[in-house]
Amino acid sequence: MGQLVAGTTYVKVDGVQLTITGGAEAPLMDVKRETIFPGYYKEEELAPYVKMTAILGSDFPIKTLVNGRDMTVTTEFKNGRVYVLAGAYLVDEPSFKADDGTVELQFDGIKGSWQ
Repeated sequence: MGQLVAGTTYVKVDGVQLTITGGAEAPLMDVKRETIFPGYYKEEELAPYVKMTAILGSDFPIKTLVNGRDMTVTTEFKNGRVYVLAGAYLVDEPSFKADDGTVELQFDGIKGSWQ
């Protein structure tokens, strides 16, 4: 029996659904581990995030996203998993690409959790 593991992803920011192309990306861990010597490692905290490519249509909430400092980003993956990013804000330098009507978005936040 086959199992659905990929497909359309749905992203909502403070309840407003974005139209995205492809999928979205979210981390599985909240730490980065590095081996110092076999059997010994160090950890450093990572900022939780969600990355995606969104279509910038006429209803795209530019002001909300640009000015948001404490948003909730809910990402529903086709495999049934949901990742919720709390205390979210846009990072990097999102810019509009006129050739395909998209914008690359990355939200970092305070807490990310898999539901």
